Amino acid sequence: MKKKITVFTPTYNRGELLHRCYESLLRQTNGDFKWLIIDDGSVDKTKEIVQRWIQENKIDIHYIYKNNGGLHTGYNTAIAHLDTELAVCIDSDDWLPDNAIEVILNIWNEKKANDIAGLIGLDYTSGGKLIGDFLPDGELINPINLLASKNNRGDKKYVVRTDLYKKVAPMPVYEGEKNFNPHYMILKLSAKYKFMSVNKPFCIVDYQEDGMSANIFKQYLDSPRSFAELRRVIMSLPDVPFKYLCKTTVHYVSSNIHAGTKGYIRKSPRKLMTILLWPMGWSLSKYIRKNGNKIVEVK
Repeated sequence: MKKKITVFTPTYNRGELLHRCYESLLRQTNGDFKWLIIDDGSVDKTKEIVQRWIQENKIDIHYIYKNNGGLHTGYNTAIAHLDTELAVCIDSDDWLPDNAIEVILNIWNEKKANDIAGLIGLDYTSGGKLIGDFLPDGELINPINLLASKNNRGDKKYVVRTDLYKKVAPMPVYEGEKNFNPHYMILKLSAKYKFMSVNKPFCIVDYQEDGMSANIFKQYLDSPRSFAELRRVIMSLPDVPFKYLCKTTVHYVSSNIHAGTKGYIRKSPRKLMTILLWPMGWSLSKYIRKNGNKIVEVK
């Protein structure tokens, strides 16, 4: 019988950590899911570990190996292979609360509608501490408002309709750039859809020093075209709070300066604002260049 939701996990050299996600999936109170593992060119024992779990046949596991390209290319590969109604990404160093699948499916079956892209839930630490702030429970939310709000800090976990994921994927891939935030696709969806907020833990998070959230200045320098495209999408959205729009525009200028892009002002969704804030973007690019080169490279 076809499963309802796919838990997908892009991973790179995290074989020694993946067992926590696996064990949490074994404990799920609802088994209506599959686990899709996208191996982004690992050179450790990830493949051998996963193959052993597949042979145990305790849960439905699918494993795909690809050349190393960064987290966003893992998302692209996963989305291309999705065949369930819903999908949620659980990072290779994270895991699910024991009832997460049950909670997600129960709420989705009750609240789903054509104009709702999915659910937003909470991230907690392994010590049981909420990361960031609670959501306005049971409300329809535009993700851009969460990004811009000072009252909703901290990462959240998105469960997304597969049919909509496939509409906005794949993410662009720029040669040599591996730091493209997959939230790009959530933002693209937010132009037409909202998400139902759920004040329940969907994910247990364990941040790693080499993770996507680390060494952000170095990432700006390593993947300038990716960050410029992310900023461009935000600038193109309706109803972006003014202060956040200004901040995004400054970063748009900075990223394009790092990338050496030509004609980026002409291509800007907010041309006048880009021109007016260009000096601040130039100053930011100098600051990032000075400080980003001091940081160890992120894989």
